[in-house]
Amino acid sequence: MADKEDLSGSTPTDKETTLATTSHPVDEEITARSKQNQTHKVKWFHSTFYNALILGICNFLAPGIWGAMNSLGGGGDEKPYLVNTANALTFCLMVLSCFFGTVIVKYIGIKWTFILGTVGYAPFAAGLYTHNRYGTDWLVLFGAALCGLSAGIFWMAEAAIALAYPEPYNQGRFLGFWLSFRVSGQILGGAVNLGINAKDNHAGKVSYTVFELFIALQALAPFVGLLLSPPKKVQRTDGLPVRLRIFEQSWTAELKEVVKLFFSRDFLLIVPLICQAVYSEAVMFTYQGLWFSVRARALGSFLSGIVALISGNLLGAYLDTRRVSLKTRARTSFIVVLGLQGAWWIWGTILVTRYNRTQPVYDWVDPGFGSGFALFLFWVIGFQVNYLYLYFVIGNLAKNEQEVIRIAGLLRGTESAAQAVSYGLSSVSIMGAVGDIYLNFGLWAVALFPAWLVIKEIGVTKGDLKIEREEALRESDSN
Repeated sequence: MADKEDLSGSTPTDKETTLATTSHPVDEEITARSKQNQTHKVKWFHSTFYNALILGICNFLAPGIWGAMNSLGGGGDEKPYLVNTANALTFCLMVLSCFFGTVIVKYIGIKWTFILGTVGYAPFAAGLYTHNRYGTDWLVLFGAALCGLSAGIFWMAEAAIALAYPEPYNQGRFLGFWLSFRVSGQILGGAVNLGINAKDNHAGKVSYTVFELFIALQALAPFVGLLLSPPKKVQRTDGLPVRLRIFEQSWTAELKEVVKLFFSRDFLLIVPLICQAVYSEAVMFTYQGLWFSVRARALGSFLSGIVALISGNLLGAYLDTRRVSLKTRARTSFIVVLGLQGAWWIWGTILVTRYNRTQPVYDWVDPGFGSGFALFLFWVIGFQVNYLYLYFVIGNLAKNEQEVIRIAGLLRGTESAAQAVSYGLSSVSIMGAVGDIYLNFGLWAVALFPAWLVIKEIGVTKGDLKIEREEALRESDSN
């Protein structure tokens, strides 16, 4: 059973928590090393950058390719409703598997949990292939079920790794780099599909040849996962060990701690913020599938991935900068990210109200294509920066190192629940056409005030771990 060793050499008590994170950023050891400005040499194949690369490649091969298929509009089908139903099933099961993911880590370790989480994606791609080519429906739903059971485990494990492996001063960049691979799936999917269907200016389904490539890529994910360093072998430039470990205590006690954290004041206040951010995935992909031609959908998949990659990394770099206070970073990012979302929902509400009346199918040569197509690009940007910002927020809500992993798992589970509802409602024609956009607009409005009650405290009464860490690093830089 991998990764159970307590590297600190201490003996855990029954009351100690099951999961511990890596950083221990406020203890005397970190402060002392930061003041001495020590940078440790590391072996590249055990470095945090190397592990970010492996984590990112697996993200690209598994959820990234899944995103590529959905970014083609309804999984590449002529109408998006069956695929939206399948995605709703996937996310329902992900809620369950996210919630119990820590129990799996207890028995097989974080690395093997991560690998296990990659195996369910290829069957879903196979289901889309058989549906697209032969009209078979059952494998779409069966593949979606397998994907949901494994994807929740994958999401929980990769979130733990993404928050636990990097040095404190590289976390924003690590998150931006890691999430770039997910949108890289959209870029690849759009490029391949654009090459195959560049002459198809009509509505319809995507060529099944695209899915043959997707199946092959997703089948590679477990093998790439084998290259990930287990926590005890990760080498950080600050010289501190990674302590992502499992203590031997009852799984029921761990679940009680997770439930307790979910019903805490701060997490409940950001639940609407999480929901409005991820609900939009089904909305924007259904929008693309309903109102655009095959080659326009492919172009959208390709270009949206590029702009999301750039915007996500810019936000990650800003969230890492120490020249701006933590309080200012939290507030300005909230205002910009959520303010832009509001503008795009107004734009979307106006467009789909008109589209529902006129029933267009836009190709890139058609008048009126630009405004609707640009909206899709902005929605994808909004999804990416919303997602990265959520990680920043939850990282600052944790009161201790153990809570970082638990709250990351709760984030992923809450995301899955919101997306299950989103894809489920999008499988109903009137909701997919206009209703979901109105609803997402409302979710955005509802989320603003409760989220602000939490955001305004980051850098003031919240985020103590990050504040003390950054003060030590500033003193190190000035010496």
